Amino acid sequence: MNEVQGPTPAGTSRPYRNLPEALRAHRIDPANHAFITSITDAVGISSFIDRGRYIEAVRVGEGAPLHIGKTYTNGFESWEQIVVGSTMLRLQPSEGRAPYFFVTHPSAYAETTPLKASTKRTPGSNKPSAPRVATAARPVRATKLEERDYGVCDVCFMVKGPSGACGCTG
Repeated sequence: MNEVQGPTPAGTSRPYRNLPEALRAHRIDPANHAFITSITDAVGISSFIDRGRYIEAVRVGEGAPLHIGKTYTNGFESWEQIVVGSTMLRLQPSEGRAPYFFVTHPSAYAETTPLKASTKRTPGSNKPSAPRVATAARPVRATKLEERDYGVCDVCFMVKGPSGACGCTG
């Protein structure tokens, strides 16, 4: 299983010299490069192969090759404990590649739509207006009214209403 395998059905299979070359070729977010390097160093990889939609990372020892995609790395066994920095990664079961597990790359959790500065010009000026800054939402007022004590009628012992009357004839 550790030998370099043949081409993919699309014929795009080719070996890479190293991991940085493979990550650049697949246009994987540079924010994930250190994370993926830590994973491959912890597992031990002998070669990297282009498989079209992902990079196949062939292990030095026994075990399934890792599939490195844009937002995930797949191919871990259930018993493996992968540590990046000082954090043990939470492996999640793979739906498409059972019985293996995967981890999600950090950039998948980043904000997807960054705020843009306004380029709108103010009337009578050639300078762009200041960028609009989002303000914090106002706190929502409590909708449940406080229960108030209006007292008890001395005649019928019913609770009095806000007007001070209970409705009895006494």
